[in-house]
Amino acid sequence: MKRYEITEQDQKDLDNRFVYHAPAGDQTERYMALRNAARMGAKIILEMCPPSRERSVALTRLEDSVFWANASIARNENE
Repeated sequence: MKRYEITEQDQKDLDNRFVYHAPAGDQTERYMALRNAARMGAKIILEMCPPSRERSVALTRLEDSVFWANASIARNENE
C-alpha cells in the first residue's frame, strides 16, 4: 500500500486541529456573539423560507459557518 510522508508542517497542523483549545481572553464572548448572530440569521431563514430540503441545507450551512468561525479563533489565537 502506497503511503505518503507526513511533513513537519503536516504534523504541526494535525496537532493544532485535533486538540482542545481552551478559551482565552475575550474568545468566549466572541464565540457567543457569532452564535447569537447566526441564531438571528437562522430565525430569518425559518420565517422567510418554506419548509424544504433547501431550507434545511441553509440552516446547516449557517451552523457550519459558526463552527468554522469559532475554529478560526480557537486554532489561530492560542499559538
